Amino acid sequence: MSRLDSFIRRLEAQRAVLNWAASAIRGRDGLVLELGLGNGRTYDHLRELLPNREIYVFERNPQPNPRSMPPAEFLVVGDMAETLPAFEKRHGAAAALIHVDVTTGVPGRDAIAFGWLPAQAAALATAGAIIASGWALDHDKLEPMPLPQEVPKGRYFAYRRVP
Repeated sequence: MSRLDSFIRRLEAQRAVLNWAASAIRGRDGLVLELGLGNGRTYDHLRELLPNREIYVFERNPQPNPRSMPPAEFLVVGDMAETLPAFEKRHGAAAALIHVDVTTGVPGRDAIAFGWLPAQAAALATAGAIIASGWALDHDKLEPMPLPQEVPKGRYFAYRRVP
C-alpha cells in the first residue's frame, strides 16, 4: 500500500473513531482533551461534533491552519511530559474523552518517546471515559474497546478508563 493510501485510510479511521467517541460521550460530563494539534484538523472536527464542550488542546509548538487555532484559554503550549501533569494537578481526572494524536510516525520510536503517555492519559480520564489513539496504549486502567466496523483492525485504538 502506498503511503498516500495509508494516510487516507488513517484519516478515514480517525474520523470514524472521533464520530463514534463523540456520540458515546453525549450526556456525560467531562472535558475533552486533544493531545497534539498539528494542522488542527481533528481539533476542528471535535469542536464541530461537540460544540458545547470545553476542548483543551496540548501542543509543543502550535502552528495550525489559522481556522483551526483553539482559543488561548484552551490551548496548552509546551512539552506534554510537563504540561499534562500540571494540568492534572489543576483539573484532576476530569476528561470524558481524550484523543491521543501525537506520533513520530514510527511505532518503536513512539513507545520510547511517549512511554509515559498511557499512564498520564489514564490519570486524566474519568471512570468510563474514552481514550482514542492512533497507536496502542498499554495500561492496566485502559480497557480496549471495539471500534466501529469500518475501522480496520490495528489502524486506530480505543479504550475505556476502568476504575
